[in-house]
Amino acid sequence: MKRQIVATDAAPKAVGPYSQAVWAGDYLFCAGQIPLDPGTGNIVAGGIAEQATRVLENIRGLLESQGLDFGNVVKSTVFLSDMNHFGAMNEVYAKYFTKEPPARSAVQVARLPKDALVEIEVVAVR
Repeated sequence: MKRQIVATDAAPKAVGPYSQAVWAGDYLFCAGQIPLDPGTGNIVAGGIAEQATRVLENIRGLLESQGLDFGNVVKSTVFLSDMNHFGAMNEVYAKYFTKEPPARSAVQVARLPKDALVEIEVVAVR
C-alpha cells in the first residue's frame, strides 16, 4: 500500500519528527492535535472549551485540506489531562460531530505536550 504524507498550513506544523497526517489507501490517519494556534504556534488562551474548539478547528483544517469533513471521520481518540474536563469537552465535540458520530475513545493521561488540556486524533476515510 502506498503512503502519502500530508503537510498543510491549515493546521499547526508538526513540532517533532512526525507528519500532520498520512494517507494509507483510502484512510487518512491524522496526528493528534493540541490547541496550537496555526499562526503563532502557541497554545490558545482559555480553558477546556477554548482548547477543545481550537483542537477541532485544527482537525477541520487537516480534513478540509484533503477534501474531507467531519462526516468522513470513522474513529477519534480524545486525550484529556483531567477527566473532570470530559463534560465540557463533550459539549464542544458534539458541535462538530452533529450526526452519525465516529467511534471514540476518551482517556485521561498524565500530561500532554505543552501542558495542553486536550489532544484529539482522528482517522478518516475517503
